[in-house]
Amino acid sequence: MQTATQIFDYETWKNKLPELTKQYQTASPYPHIVLENFLNPEVLDNCITEFNQLNESDGWINYTHYNEKKRGLNKIDLLPDTIKTTINELNSPAFLQFLTNLTGIANLQKDDSMEGGGIHQSGKGGFLNIHADFTVHPHHKNWQRRVNVLVYLNKDWKEEWGGKLELWDRKMKGCEAEVLPVFNRCVIFNTDADSFHGHPLPMTCPEDQYRRSIALYYYTEEAKPFRRATYYQARPGDGSNKLLVKIDNAMVSAYTEIKGRLGANDKIISKLLKFFSGKKK
Repeated sequence: MQTATQIFDYETWKNKLPELTKQYQTASPYPHIVLENFLNPEVLDNCITEFNQLNESDGWINYTHYNEKKRGLNKIDLLPDTIKTTINELNSPAFLQFLTNLTGIANLQKDDSMEGGGIHQSGKGGFLNIHADFTVHPHHKNWQRRVNVLVYLNKDWKEEWGGKLELWDRKMKGCEAEVLPVFNRCVIFNTDADSFHGHPLPMTCPEDQYRRSIALYYYTEEAKPFRRATYYQARPGDGSNKLLVKIDNAMVSAYTEIKGRLGANDKIISKLLKFFSGKKK
């Protein structure tokens, strides 16, 4: 049984692995699974308390451009103690082995820099257009991105507020699965070149409510990885927005190249994307 200090109940989840592995690897539109009561709820309660105590000066990056509106904090030294400890557990050798057993992907490795990950927060009006994630770590040219783990921290989240994670088919014809981002729900999925996902509709939650998550990404080292920046997609029926999505894609791609070559900071580039996309908030 899980104790107050244990973050992830390895014994319980290990016993479920045969069934979960089959579900994961045969899921549509691509390998994924949604797991309830994933971590120790008392630990996540403390994470929420720490989230509430963070302020604007604590190192947040504002990802605000045509295709998204959210904030992220990925500097481990700036994270509060319980959030940091939780992330360290999810980056531990034992958890990496759990992921390997679940996904069937060997030699998964953590990313101490948490590039693009860490903790995420978006409020009223926040959104993330449908996309496939960047495929290679900007600062490690042989690191192929393979798996995403998202743990939601949202108590009493109402369905009418939106914010559902949408998983789209590989040809972008339609959404095949939706996941409401409720407390202690975890989504794990393969990050292939066509694993399209997002929550594209601006949320309608109250001003004092936020969609919060812990987001961690895992890699394998490959001799010749497939390289591409985050690739946003217009949905069927988006009409004239398709051109703006493409323009923003070009800017994100250029930024990714610059970051990889020069080690540019996300915080600096996010301001440029915000300026060129015309976003005011």
